[in-house]
Amino acid sequence: MLLSLADATVRFGGRAVLDGVGLDVAEHEIVCVLGPSGSGKSTLLRAVAGLQPLDAGRVSLDGRDQGGVPAHQRGVGLMFQDHQLFPQRDVGANVAFGLRMHGVGKEQQDERVRELLDLVGLPGAARRAVASLSGGEQQRVALARALAPRPRLLMLDEPLGQLDRSLRERLVVELRELFGRLGTTVLAVTHDQGEAFALADRVVVMRAGRIAQSGTPLEVWQRPADEFVARFLGFENVVEGTVTGEAADTVWGKVPVPPGAAQGVRSLLVRPAGVRLVAADEGLRCTVGARTFRGTHVAVRLHPVEGDGPRLEAACALRAAPEVGDAVGVEFDPAEIVVLG
Repeated sequence: MLLSLADATVRFGGRAVLDGVGLDVAEHEIVCVLGPSGSGKSTLLRAVAGLQPLDAGRVSLDGRDQGGVPAHQRGVGLMFQDHQLFPQRDVGANVAFGLRMHGVGKEQQDERVRELLDLVGLPGAARRAVASLSGGEQQRVALARALAPRPRLLMLDEPLGQLDRSLRERLVVELRELFGRLGTTVLAVTHDQGEAFALADRVVVMRAGRIAQSGTPLEVWQRPADEFVARFLGFENVVEGTVTGEAADTVWGKVPVPPGAAQGVRSLLVRPAGVRLVAADEGLRCTVGARTFRGTHVAVRLHPVEGDGPRLEAACALRAAPEVGDAVGVEFDPAEIVVLG
């Protein structure tokens, strides 16, 4: 493994903000650490970079313990969300900063700057002033600067956090392609699940200083480890039920579960695609409380008519979505139901 964390622990005021974390990152792998504010993801990044000392555990790079190794000697690149470019220097001087610190000659600096600016889509921009750049262009310059010394590990802290959504969605695809071409090993942290799922080979979800789940984007999306992960990913249809055989008793009535599901009292996730609308006199009777256009479908918020069950979200085709106030029935598709751990 290129990077290994073993029992990594950081305490602030007696509270563990990083609590015995174990994490491995293979060479050429892109790992995104995802989690809400305060989950410990940025502290993890700073600990790997050598900017935050550990209170316990260790960080190893290429099998070598980094305890006591200062940040500038770790051979890692770090890019913050605010870019932290030097405003008094032009683009080329910003990109070349790390090369100068490593004693690279002027001719080699210029060649590397040209190469990287071409790579990040800013050819010929070396003499431009930083103040003349858009937010997306500044992000590209910061990335080129981080890549210039050829770090064995590139770390990104909310790299696209200050950009508007359309630019963010475009750049995350470009980053994925760029890292693939370069074979870069990446450890990134973000609170944006869409960004993480588009960029990563592996997603790590953190909660309260610990890893709640680790897996490929598809694994994490299809099978959240628990209710916290499911709700963090944006799923609202989570309910407790008692699983017996291939059905669960819930406040929504009998809900089918996949064969082989764990038995007993469990939390269930029903994906919006698994909430099927039927005639109003069939299944669970509901009324439509709200509709939200999502581009590819309409998210319909449903309120059960009887009992005190929580509301449901259904994903409906654009032409088939009912109107607010309509009465509908609901049935559940077991293929879209996950019995959570």
